[in-house]
Amino acid sequence: MDPKKDIGQPLLPLKQDPPEYSIGFPPSESYPNTSGQPVQHYGAPATSGQYIQGPYPGQTVVTVQPPVNVSFTPLTNPEPDYLCYSIFTLLCCCLPLGSAALVYSITTRDANTFGHQPIASRNSRMSRILNHVGVAIGLLFWSIIVIYVVLVVITVSNLRNYRP
Repeated sequence: MDPKKDIGQPLLPLKQDPPEYSIGFPPSESYPNTSGQPVQHYGAPATSGQYIQGPYPGQTVVTVQPPVNVSFTPLTNPEPDYLCYSIFTLLCCCLPLGSAALVYSITTRDANTFGHQPIASRNSRMSRILNHVGVAIGLLFWSIIVIYVVLVVITVSNLRNYRP
């Protein structure tokens, strides 16, 4: 068959009306096959308004299930997570150490939930240490600020009273 002969020709002959379809796409058999090649059918098999539930013939069905060895049993004696202490340290004392302590507090809570005792213990201890250091740095910082402000106020008041 000459491919140049089909250029510019309509798909359906002009003397033929296009077929009427009630629902969905037409079955592929209704189109004329002018190429001489065998017709490949794609998609669901054409049925008369009925839907077939389940796999198509030749289709493999794979079912995925979660692993069985995952356990979500919380610890009976959970480690303290120091979450409120971490939030206080974050907002009031030392931002970098408070945020690190907050991360360790949250991971302690997660380890307690999933039953990982060693991880919960290690993270709880690290959160407590970071909180203590953050509060100490915050107290030191604020006490230096207060002492500085008091000294400035005393110096300014002495300069006002000074008469050479």
